[in-house]
Amino acid sequence: MYFCDLIRGTVLSTAAAASVLGAVSILVAGSDDDRLTLLVCSIWWPLALVAGLMLGRPRRAADAMRPLLAKSRTSTELPTDRPDRVALARLWPIFAFALFAGVLGIFFPGVAAIGAGYGIAVAMTWRGREKAVHAIEGRDGVRFYVEPGSTFEPVSLVRSPGLKTGQPAGQARR
Repeated sequence: MYFCDLIRGTVLSTAAAASVLGAVSILVAGSDDDRLTLLVCSIWWPLALVAGLMLGRPRRAADAMRPLLAKSRTSTELPTDRPDRVALARLWPIFAFALFAGVLGIFFPGVAAIGAGYGIAVAMTWRGREKAVHAIEGRDGVRFYVEPGSTFEPVSLVRSPGLKTGQPAGQARR
């Protein structure tokens, strides 16, 4: 599986989980007239958004990706496992988190509200990592692919030759 696709899937899955949990918390808290949960939502969600924006700045995203990309092994062959299997193996904890917090949120809307804020922060933090990886790929003329593995192990990458963009090093894409 192409590594940028996994990053994109992580961001979209986390944002979707945050949206569902937010809807659950608002619907349940609104129907129960739970003003405390609604107050927590109105404070926690903007704080999570700002924290995610600060943690997801381009410099921090590049710094976060640097060790993982540096540890990638070089290969002339692509991993043979199907991309959907790799994505499911890596992203199922996000879906399990959303399901667990959503079910609990039906009875305790504060759980879904806090989970939604966490999802907002994570999605905003990870949103710039795909661009950081694309920048390295464009500069070095390589592509990064995810090696199949367990969910509970760190992601390992394969670096394969790609096509150079023809731009001089250090020149930004427009």
